[in-house]
Formats: sequence, C-alpha cells, structure tokens
Amino acid sequence: MPHWLQLMLDSLGPLLWAAVVFSAPLTLLSFALGLTLGLIVAIIRLFGPAPLVAIVRFYVWIIRGTPLLVQLFLIFYGLPSVGIVLDAFPAALIGFTLNVGAYTSEIIRAVIGSVPKGQWEAAYSIGMTWSQAMRRTILPQAARVAVPPLSNTFISLVKDTSLAAAITVPELFQAAQRIVATTYEPLILYVEAALIYLALSSILSQLQSRLEHRLGRYGGFIEARS
Repeated sequence: MPHWLQLMLDSLGPLLWAAVVFSAPLTLLSFALGLTLGLIVAIIRLFGPAPLVAIVRFYVWIIRGTPLLVQLFLIFYGLPSVGIVLDAFPAALIGFTLNVGAYTSEIIRAVIGSVPKGQWEAAYSIGMTWSQAMRRTILPQAARVAVPPLSNTFISLVKDTSLAAAITVPELFQAAQRIVATTYEPLILYVEAALIYLALSSILSQLQSRLEHRLGRYGGFIEARS
C-alpha cells in the first residue's frame, strides 16, 4: 500500500472523531443559537423602539465589518485582560453565535419584509393579535423563502469552524495540525481534512436541495388551494 494512502487511513479515525465530537456540535449549537439571536435582532430592527434598533444595528455593523478570526481572538485572548476567562469551546461558541446571529438577522429581516402587507391585514381581519399573525401567518411564509440563504449560511459555518483551531479548539482542522506535527506530511493531511470538509458540505448541499424541493411543492399546493 502506498505510504500516502496508509497515512490517510491511519489518520481518518482521529479526524472523523474530531469532526463528530467538536466540529459538528460547534456547528449545530452555533447555528441554533445564532438563528434564535438573528430572529430576535431582525424583529427588533423591524418593529422595535428606536433605542433598541440603534443597539442592534451597531451590533450587526460591528460583526459584519470585522473578520471572524479577529472576533474569536478578541473573545478568547482579549477578554482575559478584563478578567473574563473562557475555555476554548465556549469562546468559539460565543464567537460563532454572534457572527451567525448578525448575518442571519439580515436574511430574516429581508424575508419578513418581503411578505406582502396584505397578509398582515388578512391576519388582523380575522382577529389575530400581532404575535399570532407573526407566528401563524408571517413567519411560515418567510421561512420558505429563507431556507436557501440560511442553508448556505449553515454550510459556510461548517467550514468556518476550522478557524476555531486558532483558539485551540481540538476540532477537525486542529486534529490534522496535530498529526502533521508528528508525521511531517502537511500536504497529505491537509488534503484529507479538505476532503472531509468537502464531503460534509456536499451532503448538506444535497439535503438543502431536497428541502427546497419539498418546500417548493408545499408552496405550490398552498397556492393552488388559495
């Protein structure tokens, strides 16, 4: 067996373990928390009082205008200087959550804004409150439109978790770095890590396509009945 193939087979287990134990949970938790934060920020931007709108606009401006790696460094290496010390994984989780929250808030704000005003009026005309209209009428319609851009954000997050290696989170990319430090075979190991990221992204892309197809059929069924 060629040396490079044997090395890839030997390192596959540790790399997949790091992906399952650290990369996947970091991705799922960050996206779930970031999506929740993004929804809250979007609703404040659209319907909140001026002081809160100013605060969340500033938050989105800061996050979108600075690199994710810098944000992670500020949280993990910068906060200890003011007495706030976080372990690597929680620091990465906070950093990714804040980053995802800012970007998803813009997506959610746009799709909520794209729902025709007539839908609000229809909901109010049958006696719904604002919160009922939002939950039962506006958000379900907005969700169907938001699936493609939110799915793309999730897929990008899978790859962005490699940046957590810079703050010592033992995820997939750092696992590859550790093996490189002992084998001195950076090309083989980094190619293998790239292939694993590529496989994960491809699987998620296929799931995204199926979800969009199902939502498209559901949307057509609703339109046909209306």
